[in-house]
Amino acid sequence: MLWAEVFCDMKHTLAITLALAALLMMTACGVNTGGTGDGAKEASTSAASTATNEAAVSQAPTEEADNENKTEPQPSSPEESEADMRLRINDVEVCVDWEENDSVAALRDLVIAQPLSIQMSSYGGFEQVGSLGTSLPRNDVQITTQAGDIVLYSGNNIVIFYGSNSWAYTRLGHIELSSSEMPELLSHGDVTVKLSVE
Repeated sequence: MLWAEVFCDMKHTLAITLALAALLMMTACGVNTGGTGDGAKEASTSAASTATNEAAVSQAPTEEADNENKTEPQPSSPEESEADMRLRINDVEVCVDWEENDSVAALRDLVIAQPLSIQMSSYGGFEQVGSLGTSLPRNDVQITTQAGDIVLYSGNNIVIFYGSNSWAYTRLGHIELSSSEMPELLSHGDVTVKLSVE
């Protein structure tokens, strides 16, 4: 299961790399190249832009050094915060694609206050179920689950599927493992699930 952790880390690294590439592309598009102006004006604007960009580049290392010395925590966006919720099954961290709903937000708030350790019980040969010890907001709809689905049942139980079932649940997320890997992880008796925010 080590490759699952590596894949999760690679996914996060790829997202950061793509964000930086998009930022660089946007800053490169800031030069005005409209053809309606006078040639001398355009040359002057281009030269001024080049000088400004060169000055910004020469100052960049100083700004980076200043930023490294700061210890103030930076606020994170809601999307970044949700991506930070981690799930471990019997000490194996798995990548989860969390839903964006009130139930996941409440679960995250609960985990921020204190990491959760949930004793799960195998049930029906297709799922692991465990009590959260509290109720979360719910929006149950009739669904057919697949291996890897994480749902809220009755508002106070978390269920992780390694098979399929049809019932009214609130979707919480999906573990990014194959339908053959999920039974390997969950079908050999009871498990412990740990949720944390890092």
